[in-house]
Amino acid sequence: MKVLVTGGGGFLGNHIVELLLARGDEVTSIARSDYPELRELGAQTVRGDLGDRDAVMAAAAGHDAIIHTAAKVGMWGDHEDFIRINVGGTQNLLDACAEHGIERFVFTSSPSVTFDGGHAENAGQDTPYPATFMASYPETKAAAEQLVLAANSPTLRTTSLRPHLIWGPGDPHLIPRLIDRAKKGRLRIVGDGQNKVDITFVDNAARAHIDALDALDRPDDQPNPRGKAYFISNDEPVMLWPWINDLLGELEIKPVKKRLSHNFAHQLGSTMEQAWRMLNLKGEPLMTRFIAGQLATSHWYDMKPARRDLGYDPQVSMDEGMKLLLADLKG
Repeated sequence: MKVLVTGGGGFLGNHIVELLLARGDEVTSIARSDYPELRELGAQTVRGDLGDRDAVMAAAAGHDAIIHTAAKVGMWGDHEDFIRINVGGTQNLLDACAEHGIERFVFTSSPSVTFDGGHAENAGQDTPYPATFMASYPETKAAAEQLVLAANSPTLRTTSLRPHLIWGPGDPHLIPRLIDRAKKGRLRIVGDGQNKVDITFVDNAARAHIDALDALDRPDDQPNPRGKAYFISNDEPVMLWPWINDLLGELEIKPVKKRLSHNFAHQLGSTMEQAWRMLNLKGEPLMTRFIAGQLATSHWYDMKPARRDLGYDPQVSMDEGMKLLLADLKG
């Protein structure tokens, strides 16, 4: 199979490329930056912006499937940029599928598309989108996901995966940011510290995408993911703050003890958001309403649909993943 992977040089995308190549698929990655390490693995690379329709059309030609992991991420930034990349870029890829007769499309979404500020405990596929969003990222990812699911048809089989908090060796975002804030004394427990969350080891998240790609080809009378979205995790939810402090302890970093109430953090985030907008400040606010909610609430998900329809079965446990992460961080 010839597969186009958007964002193949990213943390998740790179693992997906490796899995596809290992089983003999031909892979092309499209990304804004150059990733020579992908060419060393045996993939082809194309530089291009997903918002550039012509670049997307050219890159997609000749492929059988697309795995779309690339996105503009973050809890702050210009709203129009999020729309252009996350919504416009996804539409460009779907149009390329129609133009070139590409038959399978796997979209990397996020559980944040259903986050309404409250707890989500063993949340299932029927969890609705919120009436309003607290950040541009989840809003535009939800819009893109709806485009993908609506595009499912007899000629284009689509599905959407929502991996939650991807982590593991080589993580350039989540874990390093957590460690940096802890070292600087800028990390606070938000809420009562008893919230339970799902997280996803990167190898498992990548494997779920391969499972989904293959499951799209199943007959109608068998479980398949066509036109549906799936939460993805290790299926081993953890108590967030004890898990963070255990990680910090292994790295000989002082544990997080200082606390903020959820209400105070929410108000602080709202105030900072207003200040950043009014003063046109650079960078991200230290706190936003969305981040306050994510740090304070429980959000873990029902994996039965992914196990049933995708054949998803996490191969790396939380304990195994932690050992691999610590070995990487400690060198």
